[in-house]
Amino acid sequence: MALVDFISDEALFSEVRTLVQKTLKKRKKAEADFNKNVVDPFCSLFEAPAFSDHDSWKSAELMRQTQKTIQNHVGTFHQKILGHVIGWSDLGTGSVVDLVNDDLRIIAEVKNKYSTVTGGDLSNKYHSLEGLVSPKHSKFKGYTSYFVQIIPKKPERYNITFTPSDKEKGESCASNELIRVIDGASFYELVTGRKDALKELHKVLPYVLEKVYQEELKDDTFTFNDIPRYSQYFDIAYGND
Repeated sequence: MALVDFISDEALFSEVRTLVQKTLKKRKKAEADFNKNVVDPFCSLFEAPAFSDHDSWKSAELMRQTQKTIQNHVGTFHQKILGHVIGWSDLGTGSVVDLVNDDLRIIAEVKNKYSTVTGGDLSNKYHSLEGLVSPKHSKFKGYTSYFVQIIPKKPERYNITFTPSDKEKGESCASNELIRVIDGASFYELVTGRKDALKELHKVLPYVLEKVYQEELKDDTFTFNDIPRYSQYFDIAYGND
């Protein structure tokens, strides 16, 4: 029986392994370059009282330097996971759009967090999607497009028309049913047909991560600790519905 019903274990382990390898590579580079990068000598002193010793502070600083890379790749991770679902295709980075389902006539741009794209860039995303679903000669003419925010600003589900502010025009972009913004839980449900698909993925990830880290670190004793404490953050992000 598969760990989650909407993709194979092989695909799930493969995508987790890819992200773990990128994380470990970035961590090693951060460690090797630690003394080459300029560490703020004043911030380090003000941060020091929060840690038991210098090694603890340094470990946290290395994770901070690694975190941005992880966050960037987590968005791609979701794109790739969803691309494994039957009927959906991941078009890869650098394509005009991230995901497509030709049978359902849907395209999607996937971002990891509501704040990944802000300000004037939101209207640019709107016009980019409009340029794909509106022109008569576009291959995606008449498709419904989704701007996906995996982590929403509030623990609420939404699937609404995307009308960001257009600063050049001094008004919101026109409401268009073919151009929508959607939270991650709702989009996973749309793609998989399973209401709690994203939660199901989150629930099995500690097990998968543990196995992958054991493999990558060549350490069978590696364990993923305090899983319930990490699980609470899912409910905080998405609510209990």
